[in-house]
Amino acid sequence: MWKKITSLTLLIGFVFFVFIFADSAKGLNADEPRYGGVFRLKSFIDKFHPDLDPASPDSYIFVSEQIYDGLVKLDKNLNIIPCLAEYWEISPDGKKYTFYLRKGVRFHHGRELSAEDVKFSLERLLDKETKSPYFQFFLPRVIGAEEFREGKVRSVKGLVVLDEHTFEIHWKRPFISALYLLSMHFCKILPHDLVREKGKGFFWKPYGTGPFQFDYWLRTPQLEICGVRLKRNDDYFNGRPYLDAVEFCPLFTLDHFFNNEIDAIPVLSEKLLDSKYHIFQNGSLQYAYLGMSCHIPPLDRKQVRRAIYLGLDKAEIVRAAHDVKILKQVVNGYIPSRLPGFFPSEDEKTYDPQKAKELLKKTGSDSDQDFPTLTLLLESPRSGLKIKIYREIKKQLENIGLKLRLDYYRSSEEIKNYQRPYLVLVEKSLNFPDAEDIIRPLFFSKSVFNLFYYENPELDSLLSQSEVEKSWTRRIKLFHQMEKLLFLDVPAVPLFSRQNRVAMQPYIKGVEVPPLGLYYLDAKNIWVDK
Repeated sequence: MWKKITSLTLLIGFVFFVFIFADSAKGLNADEPRYGGVFRLKSFIDKFHPDLDPASPDSYIFVSEQIYDGLVKLDKNLNIIPCLAEYWEISPDGKKYTFYLRKGVRFHHGRELSAEDVKFSLERLLDKETKSPYFQFFLPRVIGAEEFREGKVRSVKGLVVLDEHTFEIHWKRPFISALYLLSMHFCKILPHDLVREKGKGFFWKPYGTGPFQFDYWLRTPQLEICGVRLKRNDDYFNGRPYLDAVEFCPLFTLDHFFNNEIDAIPVLSEKLLDSKYHIFQNGSLQYAYLGMSCHIPPLDRKQVRRAIYLGLDKAEIVRAAHDVKILKQVVNGYIPSRLPGFFPSEDEKTYDPQKAKELLKKTGSDSDQDFPTLTLLLESPRSGLKIKIYREIKKQLENIGLKLRLDYYRSSEEIKNYQRPYLVLVEKSLNFPDAEDIIRPLFFSKSVFNLFYYENPELDSLLSQSEVEKSWTRRIKLFHQMEKLLFLDVPAVPLFSRQNRVAMQPYIKGVEVPPLGLYYLDAKNIWVDK
């Protein structure tokens, strides 16, 4: 009898143990995020600048995204979602945006966020002493911005603190892309009291409201700063990050990655394309254009520019420009198709050298004097990859009867002062996800970044209409009209998109590539499964 009871007890105990173990194992499922671990990644460039000021062009977007927050941010589909602003209201005329800040959000040093911090941070972009290039996005649009920048007033009239948790922006005209602009890396919110007190010294140990906070500088054996370590902000208002820390350094190597000493690295070698690694790449929001000097003969003639457009085999140029770190894909549109309302061009066959020759013949290309040697301008310094691109373009243009030479430039001023007919390779990354950030800087007649000297009053007029258009649908139609004009005038040839590629260890989980690229990677939801 006792044996039967004992056997039954053991059987029940065994079954109970199996259920308990199974339940515990479920909690250890590899798909279940867990806390702990350090995420180490190599930067895209090989030199580290110890500049953690988000308003500086030399700062690292990835680092700013971890330390600081903005009023709003983008989701994976380029939708605007709340961040420090819990919600907002837009006036019927589109000129006033009212932001209601989250209560209880604290900077890393403990003080609560206030509307005064928002006003200070945006005014700081406009302040000449900050030396930020991003002032240009606010200067012509915000009421009182120009007077403030010129030192005529001490405060921007259009940046208004209503109370401790309510802030307003008053625009001169409706600005439908305002929220996109405010989601960018340079619109982060800083503690006004500490920045005023410490000046540039604040950024040697900065405080933000983000998911990670500054811990210490990484240093070489010679004690030179070579990177930065950020530690978890356990009190982050949007949920505690899984990682203990993040380390960002350009001196990490391929050997470090192959030995599992670091977790993410740009694709520097074909070996990284091994199937055991995870490869992530950007969305296609960075375009390369071959611009033409529309003000210098013979490129001042639309037919000649059109002939060059038809005479270029983009697929071959992309092959010549092969770089394992960056994936390049042929594009035919002027505006990135990744933006809402824009799609890849259906006309994939733009290469027609015979038609290009016919066009040139109609413009009188029988004599060498009609068509002087063109110059391809590439940005210094020289490199083997740039030589390959030049040789390919030179070969293709010679095929249609045009000669090409190579020269390098160090500044945009050198291009503007160039006296010979030129082609220039221009790479454009969006400062904020809007078609305006392509059309205005590159093709607006009065833009200081218009290196092609392209002028079309109709395009300028359409761009002015887009600035005050409050309907997204009608605004997108205006940009489609502008793109049609560019196809007719051909001030530049859209060549290819550039997509950075990063390899990550298979044990790194929770990675989601942001629509603006891997620079904007959010480490908050990343976790280590090892």
